[in-house]
Amino acid sequence: MLYKLKKCVICVDNITILSKVEPKGPAFLLEGTDMQKHYLQDLIEPVVTAAGYELVRVMSIGQVNQTLQVMIDKLDGSDITVDDCAKVSHLLSDVLDEKDPIADKYSLEVSSPGLDRPLTKLEHFKRYTGYEVKLETEDKVENRKRFKGKIIQVNDDSVVLTMEDIQYTIPFDLIAKAKLVVTDELWEKYQLAHEAVEI
Repeated sequence: MLYKLKKCVICVDNITILSKVEPKGPAFLLEGTDMQKHYLQDLIEPVVTAAGYELVRVMSIGQVNQTLQVMIDKLDGSDITVDDCAKVSHLLSDVLDEKDPIADKYSLEVSSPGLDRPLTKLEHFKRYTGYEVKLETEDKVENRKRFKGKIIQVNDDSVVLTMEDIQYTIPFDLIAKAKLVVTDELWEKYQLAHEAVEI
């Protein structure tokens, strides 16, 4: 008998905490890059939103015993906790079991974005203007597909980076995947935010 192993995963200060439940049912997953819309996103996003969270990314990982990774964040920017992760994991398990859109063995992983979070929406790029990002494009932009630079401007349909004193305007629709680069500046912002919470 096949079981869908669902696990809640959150990484805090490089420590991974797991909480597991094992409901029954078949599953089938598709591969996808960060910026492509996952085929289960329309099913998953309303559940995450209704629970009061932002859906950051849905992605399938692996070929055998695949993992359906659901990345969530809080709307106020505060830290995702193990309880948040477990709550969403159980809600999604119920919906996936009811709709049964998957047909083979898989794992459900619900996690926080982490400090080097993926940027999957224009709003994410706006939020982190002034910080360094690493991204890849589906097609060449100014004769290259890989970029690592600081976000200096976000337009309605493009992101402007500065890299080695050169500005690149990258259409958002061409971005295949992007994530923040952990720098001293980003780490200091994180520490200040947590000091403010503790005070």
